[in-house]
Amino acid sequence: MKPGILYIVATPIGHLGDMTARAIETLRAVDIIAAEDTRHSQPLLRHFGIQKPLVSLHEHNEREKSIDLIEEIKQGKNLALISDAGTPLISDPGYHLVRLATRADLQVVPIPGPSALIAALSVSGLPTDRFQFEGFLSAKASERRRQLEDLVNANRTLVFYESPHRIIATLTDMLTVFGSVREAVIARELTKAFETVQHGNLERLLRFVEDSPNQQRGEFVILIAGMPEKPSHPGLSLEAERVLKILLSALSHKEAVSLAAKITGVRKQILYDYALSLK
Repeated sequence: MKPGILYIVATPIGHLGDMTARAIETLRAVDIIAAEDTRHSQPLLRHFGIQKPLVSLHEHNEREKSIDLIEEIKQGKNLALISDAGTPLISDPGYHLVRLATRADLQVVPIPGPSALIAALSVSGLPTDRFQFEGFLSAKASERRRQLEDLVNANRTLVFYESPHRIIATLTDMLTVFGSVREAVIARELTKAFETVQHGNLERLLRFVEDSPNQQRGEFVILIAGMPEKPSHPGLSLEAERVLKILLSALSHKEAVSLAAKITGVRKQILYDYALSLK
């Protein structure tokens, strides 16, 4: 008997218009749908006219239930995994199921779509070429601060999820650990009616949330800029270093230093010393 396929299906994080045609087609075609919370998923499925057997797969039953679902797939049934919102496995259940499927050499097919992580990054205005997703921090204050302290020197954009009842405590700890001037963004209720994306330093963002009870509701993505890189040579900015390196690749040592001084305003002696260090 030919085994079935496991589909990992992304669903809207708020706006139903974000449901993809391929996701609808896949959910209508499979034999079983595994959902994080069947009560939460039923209205979504009814909206799109999808009537399939639903099974619950959540953090408390995932290890045991995944074994049964893998057997269903081996018997030829196609299974779709959905979470309450967004892309499964991203701070949601599903890892153990996918892990077992890959170990059993079963086909696992992604049906991509909405993700709060990517949506928040795309509108943050922070660097997106390198980022680090941390998901939900610990609910325990001491452990949460320790986790943040481990990240304070990271030079890439940091992305976190947070719930409404911990948002102020988490922002307070972030302010303590990262300092008042670190650039950050709070994206709240993305794609929903009361979506807000707020930019500023951590001190300003904490004050913004504290001052408005409405801003303490919903689901949050917090993004924090990475630690700024420091120039490798005293007296030089990162931009001056970059300019001089470019000029040195095309000009003589003397010409590059002279032109870099005119462009950047940095003294020739400092640029000359740095050029020598590069050799």
